[in-house]
Amino acid sequence: MENYGLLSILPPLLAIILALKTKQVYISLVLGIWLGWLIVSDWNVLTGTIATIDGFVDVFKSPGNTRTIMFSALVGALLMFIQYSGGVQGFILKINNLLERFENGKKGNSRTWVQLFAMFTGLILFIETSISALTTGTLYRPVFDKLKIPREKLAYIADSTAAPSSILIPLNAWGAFIMGLLITQGIASPLTTLGNAILYNFYPVAVIGLTAFVILSGKDFGPMAAAEKRTRETGKLLNDGARPLISDEITSMQMKEGIKPRAVNMILPLAVMILMMPVTLAYTGWNLVEGYTSWTDYLIKALGHGSGSSAVLYSVTASLLVAMVLYRTQGIMKTRKMVDIALKGISELIPLALLMMLAFAISNICNRLGTGDYVAHFSEGWLSPKFLPVLVFILSSFIAFSTGTSWGTFAIMMSIVVPMAQLHGANLYLIIAATLGGGVFGDHCSPISDTTIISSMASASDHIDHVKTQLPYALVSGAVTALIYLILGFVM
Repeated sequence: MENYGLLSILPPLLAIILALKTKQVYISLVLGIWLGWLIVSDWNVLTGTIATIDGFVDVFKSPGNTRTIMFSALVGALLMFIQYSGGVQGFILKINNLLERFENGKKGNSRTWVQLFAMFTGLILFIETSISALTTGTLYRPVFDKLKIPREKLAYIADSTAAPSSILIPLNAWGAFIMGLLITQGIASPLTTLGNAILYNFYPVAVIGLTAFVILSGKDFGPMAAAEKRTRETGKLLNDGARPLISDEITSMQMKEGIKPRAVNMILPLAVMILMMPVTLAYTGWNLVEGYTSWTDYLIKALGHGSGSSAVLYSVTASLLVAMVLYRTQGIMKTRKMVDIALKGISELIPLALLMMLAFAISNICNRLGTGDYVAHFSEGWLSPKFLPVLVFILSSFIAFSTGTSWGTFAIMMSIVVPMAQLHGANLYLIIAATLGGGVFGDHCSPISDTTIISSMASASDHIDHVKTQLPYALVSGAVTALIYLILGFVM
């Protein structure tokens, strides 16, 4: 791969700066991608422009990318279904009844409890970050709106529980991916190594802890405090001029007239999607397993070899089929109505699918330019064992922030930090944890991260407002984590 040096960091840097300054995420990404291909094309405008268009097409050469984009579109159909069927209204009634019980029992106020419910929902859906963020944002937005809680707060809670829970409980595609990377580095027991590394993965713990503290104490700070003040004083859920990443139509579609709201119409399809995730993950890895001692060992290895993108797509498809059968047997909608609603839901999520395509495209050009490799190798020569954990954390954070992907950061950094830890005699578990935590930290701060995008979409929040309000909280958690790694580097 050709070395583009300092030029390799310009495309993601341009996209990030423009996105923060103009709030035009689509244009910012396109210009960043275009700049990348201009660099590759030796600044030939015509060749670079044509290469940019071909780069968008090449996104779909990856089955994983295509499955992820299809999943995003089909989720739109599922969201429309559960609202038209009265599932969301039924769930809201259940939550309201539960909140009233807490109020009558003088166990706290509704605002605090509903935020805690949203937080715990995000944590227990550790199977997949997209499912966690989408479910939390979609389910609780109507309740948050009713209680006059700003949508930026819901996006923050959804985003701050999705990735942290997935990385701390890696019985999912995250765990499979990371164990695969460890295997390529010659780690004989990747599951044991990952399990030990989780004990030192402080960033997700700090994020979850800070989220709980903010909810329980009500002590917001930075732009989030301004958003809370705005909503309390004016009732406005969004800033003036804000542009929600998704239209309100998909999250406020009226249920069918004359039917009884039933929470099961929402809970059952979503439960199927969540439960099918490990099942389909094991299915896709079932024939890839070799050398096992027991069925338990076989199952664990199958989960580790499974395709995360396939599992997500199969799970949402199964959920849609169950929803169709459930609603048809209740007489809520016929086949033609189902098709119409599905197409409407898919069309409403076209902006998200487009944004994910652009995110994949800029990730591809960053790989072509060697952005991550340049940033990683730039400081490789002067890393000291004592400073290794904190510097690995910071370096991983910067790569994830620049590229918008924690997984890409893991892939880049793991091949560097594992040999370095072994060479310098550093604690391998601590270094791996710093890499994983740094990837999640940078991903949290990045406006081009898919999890950040999905959290904004599901909460119907302005994307840039979500990034700005979440950033101070992420920085506090990141600073605390960096300090811990600095101390441990000297004592371990």
